[in-house]
Amino acid sequence: MGARRALHFVFKVGDRPRTARFYRQLLGMSVLRHEEFEEGCKASCNGPYDGKWSKTMVGYGPEDNHFVAELTYNYGIGEYRLGNDFLGITLVSSQAVSNAKEMGWPLKEVTAGVFETEAPGGYKFYLEDKEQLKQDPVLKVTLGVSDLRKSISYWSDLLGMKIYEKDEEKQRALLGYADNQCKLELKTVGGAVDHGTAFGRIAFSCAKEELPNIEALMKKENQKILTPLVSLDTPGKATVQVVILADPDGHEICFVGDEAFRDLSKVDPNGDKLLNDAMEADKSDAWFAAQKKKKASA
Repeated sequence: MGARRALHFVFKVGDRPRTARFYRQLLGMSVLRHEEFEEGCKASCNGPYDGKWSKTMVGYGPEDNHFVAELTYNYGIGEYRLGNDFLGITLVSSQAVSNAKEMGWPLKEVTAGVFETEAPGGYKFYLEDKEQLKQDPVLKVTLGVSDLRKSISYWSDLLGMKIYEKDEEKQRALLGYADNQCKLELKTVGGAVDHGTAFGRIAFSCAKEELPNIEALMKKENQKILTPLVSLDTPGKATVQVVILADPDGHEICFVGDEAFRDLSKVDPNGDKLLNDAMEADKSDAWFAAQKKKKASA
């Protein structure tokens, strides 16, 4: 197995302007690239929707060496139902804590020096009130699981993650592909995992030639493959190959060929402007308000 990288977590967002404000002004992330699509993704990147949508990548630095957020916005859908599948992202940034206080954004200190806050849509973030790390400040993504041992076996034995911590008493485990990468934390939720309609997706890269092997292993082990190996096009950018899996609790996992993804994910200096222009051109909120209607709830 070659080197693998933790890339991003995919969020569905209903209120794009407020979401952009949270990531840019509160967390202090930058828009790395923004793309608009006229129809749904072959790998359901935007969920099970066929219409117009956008993708915005935001983070503290280039996708080559930072774990970032992928914000997918489906035009016409205003909100999604949360489940207990996504339990939070933890990052180190005293500046984000200060920004939240200045903006009057709700904060709750859950342990000494760690504050819980929510992005629009209810997605939880945990902010460690320490000086932001020079390397990637994003420490871990926490996902809910129903059977910790079964999940550890899947992520470690089949997907090759290293186990960094395991706490049977607290029913949690920390895994990852490298010491300097964002980690995956698994926590037992005390029952079945509910993905709601807001369900996300975690993405990793690997050498392109590994993708057929990952797919073959999952077939051999009778594990779920949501999207068999497929090529995805982005207008004017590199075409990438991906395979989409589901773990024992149905968490979506995307593996993408690293070489093409590094080309696709280059920082676009026009990313901020493209997002701002798209939000300005999107008159859907005004249209629904004029019709005295609400956007659809997924």
